[in-house]
Amino acid sequence: MSWLITLFVILPLAAAFLIPVIGKLIKGFQKTITSVVFLFLTVLSLFFLFDGNTEVYSYKIGGWEPVNGVPIAIYFVIDGLTIFMLSIINLIGFFSAFYAISYIRRFTAENNFYTLLCLMVGGMNGVVMTGDLFNLFVFLEIAVIASYALVAFGVEKHELEASFKYQVLGGIASLLILFGIGLIYWKTKTLNIADVSDILKYSNDRSFLLFTQIILIAGFGLKAAMIPFHAWLPDAHSSAPSPISAMLSGVLIKAIGIYCIIRLFFNMFIINHEISLVFIILGSLSMVLGVFLAVGQWDIKRLLAYHSISQMGYVIIGVGIGMMILVNNGNKSVAALAITGGLFHLINHAVFKSLLFLNAGAIEYKTGTRNLKELGGLFAYMPVTYSTSLGASMAISGIPPFNGFFSKLLIIIAAIKGRFYLVAFLAVIVSIITLASFMKFQKFSFFNKSSITEKPKINEVPFPMCFSMIVLAILCLGLSLLIFPGVRETVLTPVVDILMNTTDYSSAIKDI
Repeated sequence: MSWLITLFVILPLAAAFLIPVIGKLIKGFQKTITSVVFLFLTVLSLFFLFDGNTEVYSYKIGGWEPVNGVPIAIYFVIDGLTIFMLSIINLIGFFSAFYAISYIRRFTAENNFYTLLCLMVGGMNGVVMTGDLFNLFVFLEIAVIASYALVAFGVEKHELEASFKYQVLGGIASLLILFGIGLIYWKTKTLNIADVSDILKYSNDRSFLLFTQIILIAGFGLKAAMIPFHAWLPDAHSSAPSPISAMLSGVLIKAIGIYCIIRLFFNMFIINHEISLVFIILGSLSMVLGVFLAVGQWDIKRLLAYHSISQMGYVIIGVGIGMMILVNNGNKSVAALAITGGLFHLINHAVFKSLLFLNAGAIEYKTGTRNLKELGGLFAYMPVTYSTSLGASMAISGIPPFNGFFSKLLIIIAAIKGRFYLVAFLAVIVSIITLASFMKFQKFSFFNKSSITEKPKINEVPFPMCFSMIVLAILCLGLSLLIFPGVRETVLTPVVDILMNTTDYSSAIKDI
């Protein structure tokens, strides 16, 4: 079974290689191969997710054995957290690619679009599977370089400017990450995450470790667009084609930002009070400032982009509270509840925020504008877009029975039980302001009277776009089932166990 995990990298990269060649010869090849590959990887990741087997899968590329006890092979490793992330990446990747079948017709160079999309997904899959720091950096760069090009895909002035800003700040983030990896290698003489973890257990150089951790938080924080590292995100997400905006907000900031932070700080470093406090503060700032920055926006995609910052704050808060409770030897069940809430919200955000960006793309596709002041009355002309965006708006605002309500509820309950009363209060207030923001979005997009709706060409978007929006809207309800014990234990508990038992990751790999 272990060889199957290599397909998550091999298939997207192979598709990216074949599309520029065969795509010129066979019409529609690029759309078909991309959707088929992503659908297959989605099914494979869901198979691993619901298999019920908690075993850690590992595959050594090239078959290299350790030298003097130092692992030198490239390891692909799949545990509960990896499977969880692979499911999110490939699921959103499939719906974005399928949506793009109709959406991308307005652009030229479709081969280039699908090639870059495959590279981005292959890079993200590699990031979450790799077992060593060097290849984590390599796959991360594959994903972000493809995303730089996709942000500028329309080659208009504002798109090129957004891509340039993204590249500059992304380059700084990559430099910080590479510097942090270099410091770790200098200290431990290895890049294997499990090996580094074993060595750092016995390190007494607290100041060095704290400095390295801060460097990595800054680097990955820039990738995740946490406040105060968020400057690139509103421009990049609003300038990219809508399927790419869905990928950037739905999965990229999670795979190359949030995931890396969670993996390294739980399973490589020894968690400590200072870093836990940093996570809670950064999460709270992102949650609060992100929503206030979003409220005043009139461009739909910029509004959604700022809400991505805010909603990621919930994830970081949940993880940070769990870390703090573990460091203080508090109630482990409360720590597990906080981490569960954070991870639950991570998958929820991937679904409802991707859907909202696809909704924004549908509105722009038919009306030619994203300015809420120029829209209105669309509910009668675009019923699928209206109904799915309403569901996503309720989900992100935390209205039951949609999925966002339950993940936010878990985080707030964990914060109260852990005596983080201010954090719990802020989480409730932010959710109320989020609801106000999306009431504005619904009102000005679908109900206000506007001359734009007098145009006879306003109607519903094509089937591929509708299909992706409808299925994601169903998932906004369906993921609420994760609150129930039987489903939660299958999907979320294996992920939480990997993080709660911080040494199990390295022990499992060492034993393979």
